[in-house]
Amino acid sequence: MRLLIAGWQGQVARALAEAAPGCADVDACAIGRPALDICEMKTITRALAEVRPDVVINTAAYTAVDKAESDAEAAFALNRDGAQMLSQAAAERGAAIIHLSTDYVFDGTKPEAYVEEDPPQPATIYGRSKLAGELAVQEANPKHIILRTAWVYSPFGQNFVKTMLRLAKTRHEIGVVGDQIGSPTYAPHLAQAILDIARQICGENQNAPWGVYHIAGGGTTSWCDFAREIFNQSEAVGGPNATVNQISTSDYPTAAQRPMNSQLNCTKVLNCFGQAQPAWQNGVQDCVTRLLVH
Repeated sequence: MRLLIAGWQGQVARALAEAAPGCADVDACAIGRPALDICEMKTITRALAEVRPDVVINTAAYTAVDKAESDAEAAFALNRDGAQMLSQAAAERGAAIIHLSTDYVFDGTKPEAYVEEDPPQPATIYGRSKLAGELAVQEANPKHIILRTAWVYSPFGQNFVKTMLRLAKTRHEIGVVGDQIGSPTYAPHLAQAILDIARQICGENQNAPWGVYHIAGGGTTSWCDFAREIFNQSEAVGGPNATVNQISTSDYPTAAQRPMNSQLNCTKVLNCFGQAQPAWQNGVQDCVTRLLVH
């Protein structure tokens, strides 16, 4: 199975590039800008011609949630238009596409976990651009798997875990929002699931329904308790620690409105592809250990 991973600097792209060599049946190539710019069709065409993928995995995205509020044109150019061009180019070569999306397609006001059939209602420019990307991918390529995920972190790039560990080096107490809930998703765990889904749609599970799926870390927590678990794991390996004080969303204003409820019901991806992400605490332990134990 030949995979083309669009993007190479993001957390999921790097996790995929790390995991793929361990799969004997996977030949994966991660290409990012400038060699593959999903907003430039000529680079897309060149990359697909060189790799000849069975599946294209789109991890490229505009993810600066707050900046997008004043930079809508750039957000839509990458998250909608770029996704559409990549999906269309894959379709023209007969390749399927796995496209990553987000809990931000919902406004977070539902009291229960969101299911795939819930009508999207994004409250931010970022969320609107990602929803537009979902629709564009579906229209451009009938062989599509759209994976909505949430609260992604990893040993790579910038994320909540690395921010907490950095702050704890200079602060004894940290205020963290406690009234937003969701499921932290460890990029290496997500990468393994993506590779397995790609394997299935190329092999024994080719009749699995194309469409939209939710996939996120097992269990639910708040940002505040997420931070506390990070420090529990950090202290266990001799790393930095800090007292976490719960604050409310109103105490930490941001340009973009965060969903108060980011829970995603992941039953569909379990039933169709046998995928269940490990408990979110397992990912935190592995991530912290990788970051602090050399």
